[in-house]
Amino acid sequence: MAAEDLPSEFDVVILGTGLAESVVAAAFSRVGQRVLHLDRRSYYAANWASFTFNALLTWIQQHHEGPQPEEVQDWSSLLEEGEELIYLSNSDSASISNLQVFCFTSEEDEEEETPNTTEEERGAADEDAVKETSESADLKEEESHQKPEETAARDGEQLTNKDTFDLLQASQNEGEEPNAHQPTPIAAPSQSEPTRKKISYAQLVKEGRRFNIDLVSKLMYSRGSLVDLLIKSNVSRYAEFKNVTRILTYRQGKVEQVPCSRADVFASRQLSVVEKRKLMRFLTSCAEETEEQRAYNGRPYLEFLTDQQLGENLQHFLLHSIAMVTEDTPTEEGLASTRHFLRCLGRYGNTPFLFPVYGLGEIPQCFCRMCAVFGGVYCLRHSVSGLLLERDSNRCKAVIDSRGQRINCSHFIVEEGFVGADRKRVATPPRFLSRAVLITDGSLLPSESEQQVSMVMVPPAAGGPVVRMVELCPSTMTCIPGTYLVHLTCQSVGSAYEDLSPVVTRMFRTPESHDQEKRPSVLWCLYFNMADGSGLEAEGHDLPANVYVCSGPDGALGHDHAVRQAEDIFQKILPEEDFCPPAPNPEDIIYDTENTSTGEDERQDREEDRQEDVREEDRQEDVREEDRQEDVRQEDRQE
Repeated sequence: MAAEDLPSEFDVVILGTGLAESVVAAAFSRVGQRVLHLDRRSYYAANWASFTFNALLTWIQQHHEGPQPEEVQDWSSLLEEGEELIYLSNSDSASISNLQVFCFTSEEDEEEETPNTTEEERGAADEDAVKETSESADLKEEESHQKPEETAARDGEQLTNKDTFDLLQASQNEGEEPNAHQPTPIAAPSQSEPTRKKISYAQLVKEGRRFNIDLVSKLMYSRGSLVDLLIKSNVSRYAEFKNVTRILTYRQGKVEQVPCSRADVFASRQLSVVEKRKLMRFLTSCAEETEEQRAYNGRPYLEFLTDQQLGENLQHFLLHSIAMVTEDTPTEEGLASTRHFLRCLGRYGNTPFLFPVYGLGEIPQCFCRMCAVFGGVYCLRHSVSGLLLERDSNRCKAVIDSRGQRINCSHFIVEEGFVGADRKRVATPPRFLSRAVLITDGSLLPSESEQQVSMVMVPPAAGGPVVRMVELCPSTMTCIPGTYLVHLTCQSVGSAYEDLSPVVTRMFRTPESHDQEKRPSVLWCLYFNMADGSGLEAEGHDLPANVYVCSGPDGALGHDHAVRQAEDIFQKILPEEDFCPPAPNPEDIIYDTENTSTGEDERQDREEDRQEDVREEDRQEDVREEDRQEDVRQEDRQE
């Protein structure tokens, strides 16, 4: 929508299109609130976004260049008596830092066995290389996805429209072909082949639109709060999902598959018969809390596992890949994580996790789409400059947008990056996440199926952090055939490169690796640090009473933090309303243009027409049956 077309009255104005902001926008719009949803960026989802490879290069270039200085406009002339103006921050660049890019593949297409000359791009040199590549490929800055108000009108054409989340997921089971409307991925070359065509950097740029690279790496627990919300609200119809097919772990220099379901345990070749029985007995005993378990409260989970007579092999699997905790984690937390893992098993597959096709950036856009369907107004490349505060009530009564329009509202919700550091309350010292994104030429653990989606837990080494790794195959529509997209995440100790490059060097083939010929090669990688959203306090900000702050992604594997934020804000504003009630299916909508009786009459007419169609089908079936019997009699007479 053009800026000049914006109405001047809304119930809720939301600034920022991250996951929490998008969920709360959908929730308000669904219950009839007038919602204005703005973002100064040219793309949706903020730090939750998914980029094509070319768009990611542009994003990297923009961060190296830094924010463009903006002249602070003086909007004091718009103030009325008893009002005060609070200016918002015009830059959120502090949420991303320490970007470093490395390219380990050739510029042009070649056939060879080993990696080519290494090009290492850091700091200003990286900025120049990205800029040069963008110009040579004639790249243009464009949005990686359509706006929700545009796609909502073409729902049946672009989006999956299935009645239930279960039916939607059933079509994505392991071993099935992708949907007919999706391009069929070409099988990646086998890693056992002596020679193969090396994917070049030029090819990555040329086919860049086929990548969908997430800024944040998470998975969806099949019984987690986000999946429950997607089912409850019917937003699941706007997306497609795949099972995470394997849970892996890295141990003693080897990548191994973790047996977590009953079928995996009995099929595992890594465990002896005795270990299989012990593991199944332990997992069964974890289902209910017992007095024996409560006796270990406050003591390390590793101590509890040791006292259960579980060997080092089982302790490693349970600690790092099922509970996904550290050795010092209290037993009650470790058992709670184990139970949650087990509860999620078997709902949609042999692992507890789902991943959205086309990347995690689809999820915020799905909620934006729902908001737009119910009347929410969207405007990208548009922001709010300041808040108009009513001094007597300490409430925000209006906002001033970046073009000087005064927009009255009852409540204002803002992404934390738009709030100055002096006005928000955060953890001290601030917390950050270290992130790495790799494009590789093969899987960490090759198998017969080359369409595996894997999660790998890498235990801490030499005092370093635990590293979570997600490996995505081409059928997730996040990378091109012949490549894998690998995301690494950990809590920051130093820069992302310092935290994660040792893991990359140890598990993949790079110029710094030694004796890693059997490992997949890294073609291109990006390191960066991201602000940890869990460091933002829920209360205590120096803001008006009706202004609410949403944080960015946190370091957890699931999405509970963002969903909980959205629900808390909604309940504070509308405590009597249901949070994200289900949207009706299109065939259930009755369009009432005059009065209720008219709509009821139309419904009855449609029902009568349907029954008449059924009766007509029955009559035609009777005729066909009589014809069939006459044919049989005729054949008998001829014999």
